[in-house]
Amino acid sequence: MATPAREPALPIKQQATEATALTNADLTASLAGARILVVDDDDIGRQLTMDMLALRGYTVEGVADAASGRRRVQDWHPDLVLLDVVLPDQSGIALCRQLKDNPQTRLIPVILITGLTDRNSKLAGIEVGADDFLNKPMDPQELFARVQSLLRLKRFTDELENAEDVLFSLALGVEARDSYTQGHCERLANYAAALGRRLDLPEEDVLALRRAGVLHDIGKIGVPDAILRKPGGLTAEEWRVMRRHPILGEEICHPLRSLTRVLPVIRHHHEHWNGRGYPDGLEAERIPLLARILQVVDAYDALTTERPYKPAWPHRRAIDQMRREVEQQWWDPVVAREFFKLAEEQGALLGRGQT
Repeated sequence: MATPAREPALPIKQQATEATALTNADLTASLAGARILVVDDDDIGRQLTMDMLALRGYTVEGVADAASGRRRVQDWHPDLVLLDVVLPDQSGIALCRQLKDNPQTRLIPVILITGLTDRNSKLAGIEVGADDFLNKPMDPQELFARVQSLLRLKRFTDELENAEDVLFSLALGVEARDSYTQGHCERLANYAAALGRRLDLPEEDVLALRRAGVLHDIGKIGVPDAILRKPGGLTAEEWRVMRRHPILGEEICHPLRSLTRVLPVIRHHHEHWNGRGYPDGLEAERIPLLARILQVVDAYDALTTERPYKPAWPHRRAIDQMRREVEQQWWDPVVAREFFKLAEEQGALLGRGQT
């Protein structure tokens, strides 16, 4: 029986061209409906830009001044902002700075619209964190290309945020396994952020502390309930398993670059100033500062909440115990001293009584 003749294969170059066309088509389709905010006081120019983008399948809104733009960003959460440099109430440069300084909006791409020869505005825009620039009058093809490129990056950023959300949910799920630690992650996130601000740390470190407060014990997903909830002391083998959780937590979070600042806190939050902690036996200032901060607030929360092996201690008893532990070189004395001041000044904020 004769074998049916095969259709001739397409040339390699043609196959690549068609595959690229399919990829671009898929990308364009995946970005359809993306929300774009146009901030421009030129009514005709603004409407023209909105119409061009709408024809490409984007969801577009427009406003004529910076104040309206700022409110719409907060309320509507656009995927991209096209921002004219010259606005009636505030410069686009100033609004861009505000958006990039705000942790809630800093990841929204901003394209500044400038004059063809407006070099100073471009330099100022770079300084405040603008993601790209377009010249007036705008070339439609350049507009579409720059918008699509930044929306694609925004999509990748959103996917990373979704991955972070999964890890945070996992961490809270680990916490929920033990009724004695209910609310522990949220309290640590708040305590650590408050102490970080008291120590005048930059906002990115404060954010890392807040994230670490939630994620620090995520490695306990690898610790059996029988060990986590054991009311008595642990055996040598059980301690070996328990002491693995900082390493496992670091391994779980390591793939996300956005958590780079958090990883040392997760790994080293059980180290001691005297070098007798775990997992690496680091001592003194070899322990990363953010880890030293979390150690202190973690110790306070452990003392002031009920655990399988102890009742909750009142605030004053917990602070007295921690002072003794500082003398025994468990905690960074400077960090601990600032926490004691914070606890005295803002006991209500910390959510603990002063008795």
